[in-house]
Amino acid sequence: MASVQKEIIIDADPADVWAIIGDFTNGPVRMAPGFVTDSRLDEPDVRVVTFTDGTVARERLIALDDETRRLVFSIIGDTMQPTHDNASMQVFPHGDDRSRFVWIHDVQPDHLAIPMGGAMDHGLSIFKQTVESSSEHLG
Repeated sequence: MASVQKEIIIDADPADVWAIIGDFTNGPVRMAPGFVTDSRLDEPDVRVVTFTDGTVARERLIALDDETRRLVFSIIGDTMQPTHDNASMQVFPHGDDRSRFVWIHDVQPDHLAIPMGGAMDHGLSIFKQTVESSSEHLG
């Protein structure tokens, strides 16, 4: 099984970053507007996320922990067809009013790690820009 881990430092308070990540239903659109076009609940613990390239992912909520600012979900169906996918996102304090965001995907088959990593990089760059722009307007 391939594991893809990405980290990014965001110039925003961890509570502000977690407010987006911890929003299981709307978080993907808030995280990467323009990259994610829609996110909605299909079942109480399953969201359907639509990306601009037409990819649609069904993601099951595994764990949501406000205390540790950690979200875990699994892709249970999408157009890339992973046989297994488990992802975690966690927000950590990183100095004054900064956050370290860690995103990990464990995926099979292994060859999906390359496109998954690329999509994660793209989403993270949009997320950083979106959150930092919003934080500047709040501060």
